[in-house]
Amino acid sequence: MQTAAWLAPRYRPLRPPTEIGDPRPGDSLVLKSAFSLIAMHAMNIEKARFNMVEQQIRPWEVLDQDVLDLLYVIRREEFVSPAYRALAFSDLEIPLGDGERMWAPKIEARVLQELAVRKGDKVLEVGTGSGYFAALLAHRGQLVHSVEINPRLAAFGAANIKAQAIENVAIEEGDAAQGWAKHAPYDVIVLTGSVPVLPQTMLEQLKPGGRLFAIVGDPPVMEARLVTCVAAGTYRSTDLFETNFPPLLREWLADEARERPPGPQRRAGYDALLSS
Repeated sequence: MQTAAWLAPRYRPLRPPTEIGDPRPGDSLVLKSAFSLIAMHAMNIEKARFNMVEQQIRPWEVLDQDVLDLLYVIRREEFVSPAYRALAFSDLEIPLGDGERMWAPKIEARVLQELAVRKGDKVLEVGTGSGYFAALLAHRGQLVHSVEINPRLAAFGAANIKAQAIENVAIEEGDAAQGWAKHAPYDVIVLTGSVPVLPQTMLEQLKPGGRLFAIVGDPPVMEARLVTCVAAGTYRSTDLFETNFPPLLREWLADEARERPPGPQRRAGYDALLSS
């Protein structure tokens, strides 16, 4: 595990060399209590982060130590709205508003592992959300182009990325559900919302050897799918696990439901996702 700049704390005491939680003998009782509370809060956060990695993520077949180490470097709580910050390390999908939500931590880590992002990779992320997954991708790849159709989320994700001083993420507002030809081809493509089918145009924007992750299918059960471009026009697909996640484009999903009349179970699944 690398340390140095990667693991340097973002918050430092105002008067070195005294450590947080270790006040000087002459400090007032109020100041000593404040230092103790800060230290306890910091320890609680790090304990929660440790539990997230060891109890949620590692058991989910995430064994790549570089991925696990990165979860300590990129502070997930900094990408969560204040109302949900206490849940930053919980095994749930944190709401982002407008019916959108973050992936659960174990999904984020598993997808990052399966994509095997390398330092020279150019990445397309479809759906910026909070910007957290873009930050993870950026620390492993060379450049991340992240496209978000929701103006509010595009601004939220961009603000989070800027606050963390991450310089190799470019966030653009637009509809990339069929791909983003502007910067193609890509080494890695990630769709952070589900799609009924995987667009051929998206596959065509992968370089040979490139990897694409998408959640594909109809509710209530969808497949988390990894697609590898073996050679130009030739692809190999692997279904990693079953899940159920809101659509990349809610309007597109509604159109799909109308154009392909579903049975009762499938209709109920669509209605549940469209109303979430």
